[in-house]
Amino acid sequence: MPEAKPVAKKAPKGKDAPKQAPKEASEEASKEALPEDQSPTAEEPTGIFLKKPDSVSVETGKDAVIVAKVNGKELQGKPTIKWFKGKWLELGSKSGARFSFKESHDATSNVYIVELHIGKVVLGDRGDYRLEVKTKDACDSCGFNIDVEAPRQDASGQSLESFRRVDEGKSENVGELDFSSLLKKREVVEEEKKKKKDDDDLGIPPEIWELLKGAKKSEYERIAFQYGITDLRGMLKRLKKAKVEVKKSAAFTKKLDPAYQVDRGNKVKLIVEISDPDLPLKWFKNGQEIKPSSKYVFENVGKKRILTINKCTLADDAAYEVAVKDEKCFTEVFVKEPPVLIVTPLEDQQVFVGDRVEMVVEVSEDGAQLMWMKDGVELTREDSFKARYRFKKDGKRHILIFSDVTQEDGGHYQVMTNGGQCEAELIVEEKQLEVLQDIADLTVKASEQAVFKCEVSDEKVTGKWYKNGIEVRPSKRITISHVGRIHKLVIDDVRPEDEGDYTFVPDGYALSLSAKLNFLEIKVEYVPKQEPPKIHLDCSGKTSENSVVVVAGNKLRMDVAITGEPPPVAKGCFEDEVFSATEGRTHIEKRVECSSFVIESAQRADEGHYTIKVTNPVGEDVASIFLRVVDVPDPPEAVRVTSVGEDWAILVWEPPKYDGGYPVTGYLLERKKKGSHRWMKLNFEVFTELTYESTKMIEGVLYEMRVFAVNAIGVSQPSMNTKPFMPIAPTSEPLHLIVEDVTDTTTTLKWRPPNRIGAGGIDGYLVEYCLEGSEEWVPANTEPVERCGFTIKNLPTGARILFRVVGVNIAGRSEPATLAQPVTIREIAEPPKIRLPRHLRQTYIRKVGEALNLVIPFQGKPRPQVVWTKGGAPLDTSRVNLRTSDFDTVFFVRQAARSDSGEYELKVQIENMQDTATIRIRVVEKAGPPMNVMVKEVWGTNAVVEWQPPRDNGNSEITGYLVQKADKKTMEWFNVYERNRQTSCTVSELIIGNEYYFRVFTENICGLSDSPGVSKNTARILKKGITFKPFEYQEHDFRMPPKFLTPLIDRVVVAGYSAALNCAVRGYPKPKVYWMKNKMEIREDPKFVMTNYQGVLTLNIRRPSPFDAGTYTCRAVNELGEALAECKLDVRGEN
Repeated sequence: MPEAKPVAKKAPKGKDAPKQAPKEASEEASKEALPEDQSPTAEEPTGIFLKKPDSVSVETGKDAVIVAKVNGKELQGKPTIKWFKGKWLELGSKSGARFSFKESHDATSNVYIVELHIGKVVLGDRGDYRLEVKTKDACDSCGFNIDVEAPRQDASGQSLESFRRVDEGKSENVGELDFSSLLKKREVVEEEKKKKKDDDDLGIPPEIWELLKGAKKSEYERIAFQYGITDLRGMLKRLKKAKVEVKKSAAFTKKLDPAYQVDRGNKVKLIVEISDPDLPLKWFKNGQEIKPSSKYVFENVGKKRILTINKCTLADDAAYEVAVKDEKCFTEVFVKEPPVLIVTPLEDQQVFVGDRVEMVVEVSEDGAQLMWMKDGVELTREDSFKARYRFKKDGKRHILIFSDVTQEDGGHYQVMTNGGQCEAELIVEEKQLEVLQDIADLTVKASEQAVFKCEVSDEKVTGKWYKNGIEVRPSKRITISHVGRIHKLVIDDVRPEDEGDYTFVPDGYALSLSAKLNFLEIKVEYVPKQEPPKIHLDCSGKTSENSVVVVAGNKLRMDVAITGEPPPVAKGCFEDEVFSATEGRTHIEKRVECSSFVIESAQRADEGHYTIKVTNPVGEDVASIFLRVVDVPDPPEAVRVTSVGEDWAILVWEPPKYDGGYPVTGYLLERKKKGSHRWMKLNFEVFTELTYESTKMIEGVLYEMRVFAVNAIGVSQPSMNTKPFMPIAPTSEPLHLIVEDVTDTTTTLKWRPPNRIGAGGIDGYLVEYCLEGSEEWVPANTEPVERCGFTIKNLPTGARILFRVVGVNIAGRSEPATLAQPVTIREIAEPPKIRLPRHLRQTYIRKVGEALNLVIPFQGKPRPQVVWTKGGAPLDTSRVNLRTSDFDTVFFVRQAARSDSGEYELKVQIENMQDTATIRIRVVEKAGPPMNVMVKEVWGTNAVVEWQPPRDNGNSEITGYLVQKADKKTMEWFNVYERNRQTSCTVSELIIGNEYYFRVFTENICGLSDSPGVSKNTARILKKGITFKPFEYQEHDFRMPPKFLTPLIDRVVVAGYSAALNCAVRGYPKPKVYWMKNKMEIREDPKFVMTNYQGVLTLNIRRPSPFDAGTYTCRAVNELGEALAECKLDVRGEN
C-alpha cells in the first residue's frame, strides 16, 4: 500500500498537483538537508494527542492511511475513537468495505495508536475529516484534510527543451532557433496552462467557494474578511470564472449532492437534473452499471432523473456515479444503523460463590451490537477464554453467563449501545449456613423410637451423623433422611447400647450440632396390690421444673407415666377447662401406665398451664405443666426512610410488638429497585441498632427497602415496604463567582454552573449578601434565578459587602460559593474607549440609494457623552438618524446620497477623558459617458480611437472602458475591448470597404455608465494595397539585478486568522527567492506557503500564533546581485 503524502496546506477541490511541480526539486533537496531524526512537519503535542493526523494528498484508485497517537497517561480508561467526514457524518463499520479502522495499545509507553485505512480512493473521498477521542472525563478532537488527485501523466518535457537549433553540428549555444516543435505542442501547453489557471483557487476551502457562489456581490467583502481572504482581486477573477463554468455544463443543470445518509431499512432517492431529456443516462455503483429492478427503481420526471434505492442495507453503502455522454458526477451513500434502545435493563443480583449467574438485557433490535463493561473495563470475547464468563444471544436478549461465579466477579456491570446504556451491581458473597432448628436431647424407653431432627438454611447442604465420634451408617433399625432443609436420624426399637452423644456435621462447613440420647431402664419391683396413684414427669427441653417449651408449628407429644394399683383414671385440664378429645389437632392418647398429650402443630394459643389428675380407690395425684410456645418475632414496625443523599439513605424502624417468646437478637435488611422483583440483602450478620445507613445506590433510581426481625427461633416475615425513595443530593457549589459590575447602589454578579449537578438537576440559584462585620446573610432574591447572573439592587453606597451564591434543587441547597473579599458599593470610573469595527477602519463605500447603517460599540463608566460631527460641524439630524445606548451608537441614513460622503468624527467623552474615531464614508454611483470620442487615425484594417475621461466619475475610481464597434450599414454593436485602462485604443481586423462607428462606456465600481460616448466621425477602410515597412531597432539588454518594486509592510494580525506577507520584485534573469524569519531561512514548514506569481511574492502563514511574531525577510538573488526586503509581524491574542 503506497503511503499517502502529507501536504502543507489544505488543497481545495479542483487543485491539481502539477502546479507545484517546479518546487519538487527544491523540496526534496531541503528535506535531504535535514537530520534524519528531524521531521519537517513535526508538531508540538497538544491536548491528549501525541501525534495528530496529517492532511494527505492521494491519487485516485490508490489507498490512504491516516495515523494518530493518543497519550493514555492523560486518560482514565480506554478511550472511545470516532472518525467523522465533515462535521456530522460518522464513519464506522457501516460506512462501507473501503473504510477500515485499527486500534492498538503500547502498554510500556501507554500510547494508543489509531489508524484509518481507505482503500481505492475515489473523488468523493476528498474533503475535511475529524478524529474524536472521548473518555468519561475528557474529550478532544482534531481535523485533517484528504485531497484526491487525478493520476499523474508523464511530462512531455520542459518548454525550453522544445526549442531546437537548426545547425546540428555546432554548439548548443550557436545557430538559429527552430520553433516548429514548440508550435506542434501549442495546443497541449495551452490546455495545461488553462487547467492550472482554472485549478488555482488561491487556497480557499471548497465550502467557502460554495458560499461565495450563492452570495450577493455586496456580501463578497464581508465574507472575505470573515474567512481571512486577502487577495480580493484574485478571488473575484476566480469567482467570475467559476460562475461562468457552471453555466457551461453541457449535460447537467443540477448535479448530485456530495453525500447522502439513510437509516438501514429505509429508502433513499438520488436526484440529478440534465439539460436535454433525450440524452442517454447510466447509473453506476462502485464502477458497476446498475440495472432496473425492485431494489433499484429509475424514474424520469421532466429533466429530472431519479434513482430510488429501496430497503437500504449495508451492501448499499457505496460510491455512486451517473454518466451522461462524457460527463459524470459522483456521490456517496452512507447507510446508518438505527439506534439500539434498551427495552429491559440489567437488574442487581446478590449471589453466593459457586452459583450460576445470568445477567440479561433486552434491546430493540435483533442481532444488535452492544458492549459489556465491568467497572469501566470492556469485556471481550477474547478475554472470556481466560475468565469464567461467556456471552449468549437469544434474539433481542443478550446474556452474560457465569457458570461458577467467584468473589472477583462482583462489581458494577454496564451495557452500552449507540442508543442508551444501563447498569447493575453483582454482589458475590461467601456461603453462610444458618441453623433454623437444633437437635434436642432425648430420653427413650426400651423398644421405643428415637428421632433426632435439625433444620438448616440451605436445602442443598448434605451432612453426616456421628455417635460418640463414629459415623452412623443406615441399617434396619437406623434410618437417615434428608428432605429439603430438614435432616433426620430415626432409631427404631431403642436398646441400651444406643445411648450416647449424637452429632450432625454439615458437609463443607465448620459446624456441628450435638444432642444426647438417654436410655430409660424399667425396673420391676414387687409392690403391694394397692398403691396410690403417682404421676412421673420427664419434661425434655424444659427451662424450669414442670415447664415445656415447643416451637410454633412443631408437633408436641407429652408422655406422662402413671403408676398405681388398681390402675388410676386420668383427667386433663387446660386453664380450668377439662378436655378429653381423642382425635383432632389437640387430643389425649390413653395407654396402660401412660397417658399422652399430643398437639399436632403448636400455636401461640396453646400456651398456658395444663393439669393432669389421676385417681384410684387408694388416693389421687395432681401434676401441673406450663406449656410455653415460642415462635419467630412479628415484623418490625414503622419502617421509613428519613433522609437521602447522593448514593445513600437512612432507614429507621421500631421493634416488633411480639418478640416470639425470645428476645430479638437483631435485624436483616433488604432493598430492591422499584418495579423489580429481585431483593438484595444488605447485611449477613444481624444488625442490632434501629437505624441503618444504606450505601452504594445509584442516584436518580427509585428504591424500596424492608426489614426482618431475628430471634433464637428464626427470622420473621418481612415488614411493609418503605415508600419508594430516590437517592439524590444537592449540587456542588457554583463555580467562578466574580463581580461583573458595581454602581453606587447595585452589584452585578456572574458565575458558572456547578461542576456536579446530579440526577436532581438544578432549579436555580439564590444570592445572599452580608455586611462586613455582620454574620446575618440577607437573601437578595426569594425565587431561584435560572441564569448564571444576577443584579442586587438597593445596596447602601460605600458599604463593604460580602456575596455568596448557592444552587437549589429538590434535595436542597448546595454549599455556597463566596467571594474571597468584600465589595465596596461605589461605581468605578472606566475611561471611554471606542471599539471601531474592522470594516470601518478603512473607507466605507456604499452606492447611492442604499442604506447607511453603522453600529459602533464603545465602553466607559459612567455613561459617556457621544458626539458626531462632520468636518467639525454637527450633523443634519433631518437626514441622519442617530441612536445611542449605554454600549453603542448607531449612525443611520435611509437612502445614501453623494453629499453623505466625507469624514465623520465620533467623540466619546466622560468628564475630562475622551476617545475619538474617524469614519470615512464614500457614496458612489455610475460614472458619466466619456467625452469627445474621435477616430484619430486609420491605416490598413486598423483604426485608432481616442476620447477624454467623463466629467463625473461617480465619486469612484474609473476601472476601465468598454469599447464597441458597429458597421454603418447594420448598426449592430460588438464588443472590442473590455476594461480598457487607457483613453485610447487601436481597433484591428476591420473589414475592408466597410465604414465603422465607435462608442465607449465608462466603468467603475458600480458598473457601466448608463449612456456611451459615440464617435463623431467614422473609420472607413479603403480598398488599396497594403505595404509593411519593418521598423529598424536595436536589441535592448533586459538584464538587471533584483529590485523590489513593492516592499514588505509591517503587519499586526490576530492569532488564529491566516495572514499573508506580499511584495513585488523585478529582475532578469529571474531571481531566486528566499524567505527568512529572524535571519533563519524558512524551509519546508507546513505552516508557511510561499508563492511567486509573475514577480509578486506571497508568504502565507496558516493560523499564526504569538510564537510566529518576529522579523521576516525576503531575499531575491540572481547573477547580477541581490536585494532584501524586511518587515515586522506582530501576532496578538484573540481577546
